[in-house]
Amino acid sequence: MSQQTRHILSLSGGKDSTALAILMRNSVPDMEYVFCDTNKELPETYDYLNQVEAYLGKKIIRIEAARGFDHWLTLFQGYLPSIQARWCTSYLKLKPFEDYVGDGPIISYIGLRADENRDARISHKPNIKVVYPFKEQNIGYEGVQKILIESGIGMPPYTKWGRSRSGCYFCFFQKSIEWVKLLENHPDLFNLAQEYEDKSLDIKGGHFQWNDDMPLREMRLPENIEKIKSRYEENKKRRWANRPNKKLVETLANLEDEEHETSGCAICHL
Repeated sequence: MSQQTRHILSLSGGKDSTALAILMRNSVPDMEYVFCDTNKELPETYDYLNQVEAYLGKKIIRIEAARGFDHWLTLFQGYLPSIQARWCTSYLKLKPFEDYVGDGPIISYIGLRADENRDARISHKPNIKVVYPFKEQNIGYEGVQKILIESGIGMPPYTKWGRSRSGCYFCFFQKSIEWVKLLENHPDLFNLAQEYEDKSLDIKGGHFQWNDDMPLREMRLPENIEKIKSRYEENKKRRWANRPNKKLVETLANLEDEEHETSGCAICHL
């Protein structure tokens, strides 16, 4: 007897996967909405997911790794995850997701927009068929915004204070300005991130840090905060002045993509 195909949509707490969940709410009644929880997410992410869950009228299944971030950090001898070594995604997001999915036939719904051109598959397991509803329906940045606004859900709340991606509070994909905004809005989380970084001082071979520009202990100094903010504003003005002749929402999408020239992990950021 053939196994029944399961339909799974992985939510990250970001705008695209949220808009996709809203779009698919009435299209696939047996959709499984899942969220891989590292227990290191922003508090706004958890609040947003609760809001989305209420809107969907269906429980979002929280998936957690058997062992958390601190266990894996110890196993990796204190080496912090990085763009080059994304062990946090592998062990805290991808493996728990693949364990949950199992080996039966799966259709995985991914919130890759029509105006994006990249491989956004969460997993490459052979039993998983990936579909991109936004691509199929030609929904881009403007369409995603429209879905979120019309539903009443709106954009993720962390975007209001300057964070552009979902993901852990110490995510190494954060720009310097986002670290500064984290310090201003969640100083306790910034301090925790700095503690992890400071502990890496004892690792043989040098100091490992979250941000390529400078360690967090230096970034929090008033003079460096001022420099980061000034540089950010100058770059924003330059990008705006050089923007293509497009309408505002397309320009915003282009500027966002520019800021994210390094692709984040799909399971964390879509």
